[in-house]
Amino acid sequence: MKIEELKSICEKLLVTFEIAGKEAIDLYDKGLKIKIKEDNSPVSNGDLRVNELITNKIKELTPNIPIVSEETVNLNIKNKAKIFWLIDPIDGTKEYIAGKDEYTLNAALVINKVPILGLVGVPKKKRLFYTYSPGESYLIEKGETKKINCAKQQPKGKIVALTSVIKPPDIILNKLKEFKVSSIVKMASSYKFCVIASGEYDIYAARERANEWDYAAGHAVAQNAGAIIKTLDEKPFLYGKEDYKNPSLLIKRSENLND
Repeated sequence: MKIEELKSICEKLLVTFEIAGKEAIDLYDKGLKIKIKEDNSPVSNGDLRVNELITNKIKELTPNIPIVSEETVNLNIKNKAKIFWLIDPIDGTKEYIAGKDEYTLNAALVINKVPILGLVGVPKKKRLFYTYSPGESYLIEKGETKKINCAKQQPKGKIVALTSVIKPPDIILNKLKEFKVSSIVKMASSYKFCVIASGEYDIYAARERANEWDYAAGHAVAQNAGAIIKTLDEKPFLYGKEDYKNPSLLIKRSENLND
């Protein structure tokens, strides 16, 4: 796919993400209907409505590209596609149900194991991140669209890491020490990728966790903004695995986190 085509697809999805974000908030305000899935995780009518809106628009835009969504995926069928969509309609469903503000809406287009196009909506924070090519990552906020490039926002000498758990395991703490991290902030969902892309935070490390749809959109935004994304043992972080399971993860805003 050419950049012009990817840009067109991405920009046509922006309105859908704005609408889906507003519907997610409206459904929460009306009182969510919640069920427990087979894996014991919750799903709400908000998740399902957002999934419907995003999926329908993607089918309209790219009818011949398969879609893998957290809410409809059949884990018994192995993924063998070279080009496919990954959708996590609401990443951070527990946050969403609890009325918190770090849940995200996610869609990514994976081409040859790399997420190239990605959109991450953060409805409660009124932020929408998107990308369609390396060097082309953007944030829409307060009616303005600005390019983001991982430029450091923290004061020089202060290196702030993100974590998805209150008490990170020793393997993660030891990894963060290698980068002289001065403080650690807990944050939910794929929002972590986006605030590294914007330069607000510096680094995130995690053991094997979650599935490809949880990371792909944020990965695209961060990597296309200039972030370095690998596994903890410095291997490429790739998509298109038959079981969708994520390996370990290390995201750095730049090689030198003081720059």
